[in-house]
Parts: sequence; C-alpha cells; structure tokens
Amino acid sequence: MAIDESLRSFPTKYLPYPQLRDLPAPPANQWKFVGPGIVAAGVGMASGEFILFPYIASQVGLAFVWAALVGLITQYFLNMEIERYTLATGETILTGFSRMWRHWGLVFAIGAYFANIWPAWATSSATLITYIFGGSVEIIAIVILLLVGAILTLAPIVYNALERAQMIKVAALLILIVVGALLAIGPAWRDVPTIVTEPQFPAATLGFALLMSAMAFAGAGGGQNLCQSNWIRDKGFGMGAYVPKIVSPITGQPEARGRVGFIFRPTPENLANWRGWWRFANKEQLLTFVLISFLSIMFMSMLAYATVFGREGLASDISFLEVEGNVLMDRVGTWFGYFFWVIGAIALFMAALGIVDYTSRLAADVLKTAYLPNVSESKLYAGLVWGLCLIGIIVIAVGLGQPLLLIVIAAVTGGTMMFVYSMLLLVTNRKMLPKPIRISGFRAGTMIWSFLLFGVLAFLAFQQQISNLLGGGA
Repeated sequence: MAIDESLRSFPTKYLPYPQLRDLPAPPANQWKFVGPGIVAAGVGMASGEFILFPYIASQVGLAFVWAALVGLITQYFLNMEIERYTLATGETILTGFSRMWRHWGLVFAIGAYFANIWPAWATSSATLITYIFGGSVEIIAIVILLLVGAILTLAPIVYNALERAQMIKVAALLILIVVGALLAIGPAWRDVPTIVTEPQFPAATLGFALLMSAMAFAGAGGGQNLCQSNWIRDKGFGMGAYVPKIVSPITGQPEARGRVGFIFRPTPENLANWRGWWRFANKEQLLTFVLISFLSIMFMSMLAYATVFGREGLASDISFLEVEGNVLMDRVGTWFGYFFWVIGAIALFMAALGIVDYTSRLAADVLKTAYLPNVSESKLYAGLVWGLCLIGIIVIAVGLGQPLLLIVIAAVTGGTMMFVYSMLLLVTNRKMLPKPIRISGFRAGTMIWSFLLFGVLAFLAFQQQISNLLGGGA
C-alpha cells in the first residue's frame, strides 16, 4: 500500500503513522483561544518572579535583571518550537521525541518528576502564610498539597480549572504591581537604567547554580516548557482540536484518545490555515507569557531592591520575604505588608497547582502513548497527581523543606533538560514536519543558541557543585 507523501517523514519504529486530516481554520474570535500563554506565565510566576530574581536583587541590586529578558526570549523561541509540532500534529512534543527513540519521553518525564518531588512551592507558600497567621510550615504545606491533589482530580475538565486559577493569580499579582509601583518603590526607579548600563554576572557572589536557576526559571523552565504542547492541545489549537481533553475520572466524562495524532497535506488551503495559526500562536505567547513574566520579574526585583538591598544580616533563604514585608509595613502601612504576603502565598499556591499538573500531565501522556495504550489517560493523570503530592508530603515530613535550596535543585535539573531538548526540537521539527512548515533559518539558530546557553550554564553549575563537595562546601 502506497504511503502518502505527507506521512513519509514520520518514523514508525516505535509509533504508527499519524492520521491524515485537514488543519482547522484559525480562530475568527482570537480572544476565545487566549489562555495557554497566561497559564505558562501563571505557573512560572513564582520561583523566578517571586523568589529567585528578588533574592538576587536583595543581594546585588539590579545587576542581573537583564538575564530575565535573555531567559524569557530564549524560552519564547523554545515554546514556539514546542507549539509548532503540536499545532501541526495534535501530538505533544514528547510524542514527537518518542518517535525517534521510544524512551525520550520517559527521560523527560522522569526529569520533571525529579525536579518537582521537592515541594519548594508548597513550602514557600506555607512560609508566607505563617508570616500572616503563624502556624507550622510543615503542616500548612501538607494541607496545600492535599488541596492541590483534590482540585486537579475533581475538576471536570482539568485544563479549564487550571486556566481560571492562573488568570486569577495573574490578575492579583498585577494589582500588587500597580499598587506597589505607586506606593512602595519611590526613588529606586531612578536606578532602572543600570540594568542596561551596569549589567553583571555575579557568579563569584552568588554562584552559578543560583544564577542558572534564575535564568532557567525566568517565566517557565524545564518540563514546564514541554507542557506547552499539552496546554495548547487541550485549548484546541491547530490539530489539537481533534484530540480529547484530560478530564476528571470522578466528575468528568471520559473520552478515548489514540496513541498518535494527525497531519495535514500541504495544500494551499491548509497552508493558509497554518499561517493563521502560527501568527496567532506567536502573538499569544509573546503578549501573555513573555510580557507578563517580564513585568512581574522587573517589578518584584525592583521591590526587593527598594526595600532590602544592602541591609545587614539578610539571611540567604526565603526569609528575606519576611524582612521585605516588614519594611513595606513601615513605609506604606501595615496593610500593604500583609497584602504583599497574601498575594505571594496565593501566587505560590497556584504555582504548586500548575507544577503538579504539568508534571503529571507529561508523565500521563508518555505512559499512554509509549507504554500503556489501553489505559485511560485521565486515570493515569489522577494517579500521578496523587503520587506526586504524596511524595511531596513525605519529603516535607522527613525535613527536606528549605525552599530556596529546593528551588535551586529543581532549576538546575530543569536547565539541564532544556539543554538536551533544545537540540531535539531542532531535529524533530526539521525532519518530521512537511517541508513548508519545518523550522529553518533564524528559528533554527535560536535552538542552537538555547542548546549552547543552557549547556554552558549546566556545566558550570555542575562543576561548581562538585568543587563545593570536594572542598567541603567552601
């Protein structure tokens, strides 16, 4: 039987050919499809935005804020190559990787799990809650993880619940930005030009691991970028319109999903629809994920710089947020310090929700596609959600709960993953997709840049940690 030319480039050693279908028309009402970029910004708007970059600003001022823009722009191009494959096929990018080698998806799913079994976001949110109400960080963090598990397994359509939660979070943080910009930062605004005129890479002061963590977690990072596939598919982008959504196995209506996706013939009509989807997806990602993430990093760094930079005896852990809140109480009013902690606690809780979702979503997709084709993806997802939450509870119970340290571990793991999948994206999107929509030219160059950037940072961070171990932590 002759194979259609549009299918020939797909390896079939591990997975069958995709099915042929026409690409749906791009949305006439684009507002209805805005969301995945906000989810990406919302899930990522915690570690880098609320902790890592503000902490760096508290130690060395605004000298490293430039790296946020470098990290975000690099991740923008990474996310768009991840979206390119899913727009064209309805498959996640991990399925694309698994077509080349069956276990690539499993490698990245395990990497995401390793990065996120440390419940740094839950313990960070719990720490801020104790500044407001008191109580035990460990008990509050465990309650947070139980709530996360319940929300993600009871929501009828998981993506819809996640999107609404992240939109609420983004709105709350934008309110904090507006109020803080008017009342709290003051004369520190004059130092904004030093971000450009006096950039630094303060590795001698803070170490490569922390700086790599900040750059890797500027906006998203690690496995979260890979999940852009899953989120745009559930939103119905491109060929994702043909793929059923993940639903609750308890309250949702289960739908069957096959192991593979779809591909379109490069007819004039399909290519016109492709150009419409590609323009929209690029715009949605730029005006949501990149813009929201940079504004939040910039503001939170400025707030830390204006309140606690240069302060003697500032601890090298998340407790700098307690000092920052107390300074805001003195400068603006008691209400604003509590408002700062409340928004931070909400932001970090919503981050925990998104992180458990994307980690479980990646793993469920990989298991369904490559290993357990006859098992419900929704049931796999629910089991993985509770598994990750229970692992997090055990980690907290045995005392591994220092938020900043855990975030650095997670981010170094995530940065190493980004180094590897940057090159895999280039190979997948050059070899498998129809010629008119393959990655080429400048976009191919951005994948090489990402590969080199995260490769160098991962090597330097790893080298530093080995030196610290051999030197007794010196």
